[in-house]
Amino acid sequence: MLLVESLLLMALAIPLLARIAWLDFTTQQIANRDVLLLLCLGAGSQLLLSLQSGSWWDMGLSVAAGLLLFVALFPFWALRKVGAGDIKLMATVPFLVGGSALVVFSFLMLLFALVTALVVKNPTLLPEGAFRGYIQHLDRKGVVPFGVPISLASICTIAFQIVSSFVAPGSLFA
Repeated sequence: MLLVESLLLMALAIPLLARIAWLDFTTQQIANRDVLLLLCLGAGSQLLLSLQSGSWWDMGLSVAAGLLLFVALFPFWALRKVGAGDIKLMATVPFLVGGSALVVFSFLMLLFALVTALVVKNPTLLPEGAFRGYIQHLDRKGVVPFGVPISLASICTIAFQIVSSFVAPGSLFA
Protein backbone atom coordinates (compact mmCIF):
# COMPACT_ATOMS: atom_id res chain seq x y z
CA MET A 1 0.00 0.00 0.00
CA LEU A 2 2.90 2.37 0.66
CA LEU A 3 4.02 1.93 -2.94
CA VAL A 4 0.69 3.29 -4.18
CA GLU A 5 0.98 6.38 -1.99
CA SER A 6 4.57 6.90 -3.10
CA LEU A 7 3.55 6.68 -6.76
CA LEU A 8 0.71 9.11 -6.09
CA LEU A 9 3.14 11.65 -4.63
CA MET A 10 5.39 11.22 -7.68
CA ALA A 11 2.42 11.64 -10.02
CA LEU A 12 1.41 14.84 -8.21
CA ALA A 13 4.85 16.24 -9.01
CA ILE A 14 4.32 15.93 -12.79
CA PRO A 15 1.96 18.93 -13.22
CA LEU A 16 4.16 20.99 -10.91
CA LEU A 17 7.22 20.13 -13.01
CA ALA A 18 5.31 21.09 -16.16
CA ARG A 19 4.43 24.43 -14.55
CA ILE A 20 8.08 25.00 -13.59
CA ALA A 21 9.19 24.24 -17.14
CA TRP A 22 6.65 26.65 -18.63
CA LEU A 23 7.43 29.47 -16.19
CA ASP A 24 11.17 29.04 -16.66
CA PHE A 25 10.73 29.11 -20.42
CA THR A 26 8.56 32.22 -20.40
CA THR A 27 10.03 34.22 -17.50
CA GLN A 28 13.42 32.61 -16.71
CA GLN A 29 12.27 32.33 -13.08
CA ILE A 30 11.77 29.26 -10.86
CA ALA A 31 9.80 30.04 -7.71
CA ASN A 32 11.18 28.86 -4.37
CA ARG A 33 7.72 27.67 -3.30
CA ASP A 34 7.55 25.34 -6.32
CA VAL A 35 10.97 23.86 -5.54
CA LEU A 36 10.04 23.48 -1.87
CA LEU A 37 6.80 21.73 -2.79
CA LEU A 38 8.73 19.38 -5.08
CA LEU A 39 11.18 18.68 -2.25
CA CYS A 40 8.30 17.80 0.09
CA LEU A 41 6.65 15.54 -2.49
CA GLY A 42 9.94 13.82 -3.27
CA ALA A 43 11.02 13.40 0.35
CA GLY A 44 7.58 12.03 1.24
CA SER A 45 7.71 9.58 -1.64
CA GLN A 46 11.22 8.44 -0.68
CA LEU A 47 10.18 8.08 2.96
CA LEU A 48 7.24 5.85 2.01
CA LEU A 49 9.46 3.71 -0.24
CA SER A 50 12.06 3.40 2.52
CA LEU A 51 9.40 2.33 5.01
CA GLN A 52 8.07 -0.25 2.55
CA SER A 53 11.46 -1.74 1.71
CA GLY A 54 12.93 -1.44 5.20
CA SER A 55 16.10 0.01 3.70
CA TRP A 56 17.21 3.62 3.95
CA TRP A 57 19.91 3.27 1.28
CA ASP A 58 17.89 4.96 -1.49
CA MET A 59 16.91 7.83 0.81
CA GLY A 60 20.54 8.31 1.85
CA LEU A 61 21.66 8.21 -1.77
CA SER A 62 19.07 10.88 -2.64
CA VAL A 63 20.28 13.15 0.17
CA ALA A 64 23.93 12.68 -0.81
CA ALA A 65 23.21 13.29 -4.51
CA GLY A 66 21.14 16.40 -3.74
CA LEU A 67 23.87 17.89 -1.56
CA LEU A 68 26.57 16.99 -4.08
CA LEU A 69 24.66 18.61 -6.93
CA PHE A 70 24.04 21.76 -4.93
CA VAL A 71 27.69 22.09 -3.90
CA ALA A 72 28.98 21.23 -7.39
CA LEU A 73 26.68 23.71 -9.16
CA PHE A 74 26.99 26.57 -6.66
CA PRO A 75 30.22 27.96 -8.22
CA PHE A 76 28.43 28.18 -11.58
CA TRP A 77 25.79 30.37 -9.95
CA ALA A 78 28.54 32.52 -8.40
CA LEU A 79 29.99 32.97 -11.91
CA ARG A 80 26.49 33.84 -13.24
CA LYS A 81 26.49 30.89 -15.64
CA VAL A 82 23.41 29.21 -14.13
CA GLY A 83 20.44 30.63 -12.26
CA ALA A 84 19.83 29.93 -8.58
CA GLY A 85 16.45 28.38 -9.36
CA ASP A 86 18.07 25.89 -11.73
CA ILE A 87 20.54 24.85 -9.03
CA LYS A 88 17.83 24.44 -6.40
CA LEU A 89 15.65 22.47 -8.83
CA MET A 90 18.56 20.22 -9.79
CA ALA A 91 19.40 19.57 -6.13
CA THR A 92 15.76 18.63 -5.48
CA VAL A 93 15.47 16.10 -8.31
CA PRO A 94 17.30 13.23 -6.51
CA PHE A 95 14.63 13.36 -3.80
CA LEU A 96 11.92 13.29 -6.43
CA VAL A 97 13.18 10.43 -8.62
CA GLY A 98 15.10 8.50 -5.98
CA GLY A 99 18.67 7.30 -5.92
CA SER A 100 17.94 4.20 -7.97
CA ALA A 101 16.64 6.27 -10.91
CA LEU A 102 19.46 8.80 -11.04
CA VAL A 103 21.14 7.05 -13.98
CA VAL A 104 17.94 7.23 -16.04
CA PHE A 105 17.46 10.86 -15.04
CA SER A 106 21.09 11.73 -15.87
CA PHE A 107 20.85 10.24 -19.35
CA LEU A 108 17.56 12.03 -20.08
CA MET A 109 18.88 15.28 -18.60
CA LEU A 110 21.93 15.16 -20.86
CA LEU A 111 19.76 14.50 -23.90
CA PHE A 112 17.23 17.26 -23.16
CA ALA A 113 19.94 19.78 -22.18
CA LEU A 114 21.79 19.18 -25.46
CA VAL A 115 18.58 19.63 -27.45
CA THR A 116 17.69 22.81 -25.51
CA ALA A 117 21.14 24.32 -25.97
CA LEU A 118 21.12 23.39 -29.66
CA VAL A 119 17.71 25.03 -30.23
CA VAL A 120 18.61 28.19 -28.29
CA LYS A 121 21.96 28.59 -30.05
CA ASN A 122 20.62 27.69 -33.52
CA PRO A 123 17.07 29.08 -33.76
CA THR A 124 17.21 28.79 -37.55
CA LEU A 125 16.50 25.08 -37.08
CA LEU A 126 12.96 25.98 -36.02
CA PRO A 127 10.09 26.95 -38.34
CA GLU A 128 9.20 30.62 -38.73
CA GLY A 129 6.92 32.15 -36.16
CA ALA A 130 6.66 33.51 -32.68
CA PHE A 131 8.46 30.56 -31.08
CA ARG A 132 11.50 31.08 -33.27
CA GLY A 133 11.48 34.80 -32.47
CA TYR A 134 11.36 34.06 -28.76
CA ILE A 135 14.27 31.62 -29.02
CA GLN A 136 16.28 34.27 -30.90
CA HIS A 137 15.43 36.70 -28.09
CA LEU A 138 16.79 34.19 -25.54
CA ASP A 139 19.94 33.81 -27.61
CA ARG A 140 20.48 37.58 -27.73
CA LYS A 141 20.01 37.78 -23.95
CA GLY A 142 22.47 34.91 -23.55
CA VAL A 143 20.21 32.80 -21.33
CA VAL A 144 19.20 29.17 -21.56
CA PRO A 145 16.16 28.10 -19.51
CA PHE A 146 17.68 24.95 -17.99
CA GLY A 147 14.58 24.41 -15.85
CA VAL A 148 12.92 23.07 -19.01
CA PRO A 149 15.26 20.10 -19.61
CA ILE A 150 15.50 19.41 -15.87
CA SER A 151 11.70 19.27 -15.64
CA LEU A 152 11.30 17.20 -18.81
CA ALA A 153 13.91 14.68 -17.67
CA SER A 154 12.23 14.46 -14.26
CA ILE A 155 8.78 13.95 -15.80
CA CYS A 156 10.05 11.21 -18.10
CA THR A 157 11.90 9.49 -15.25
CA ILE A 158 8.84 9.59 -13.00
CA ALA A 159 6.65 8.27 -15.82
CA PHE A 160 9.17 5.47 -16.39
CA GLN A 161 9.09 4.60 -12.69
CA ILE A 162 5.28 4.55 -12.60
CA VAL A 163 5.05 2.37 -15.69
CA SER A 164 7.77 0.01 -14.47
CA SER A 165 6.01 -0.42 -11.13
CA PHE A 166 2.94 -1.71 -12.96
CA VAL A 167 4.98 -3.95 -15.26
CA ALA A 168 6.96 -5.41 -12.34
CA PRO A 169 4.62 -4.96 -9.34
CA GLY A 170 6.23 -4.47 -5.97
CA SER A 171 9.47 -3.10 -7.33
CA LEU A 172 10.45 0.44 -8.10
CA PHE A 173 13.83 -0.14 -9.75
CA ALA A 174 14.70 -2.34 -6.78
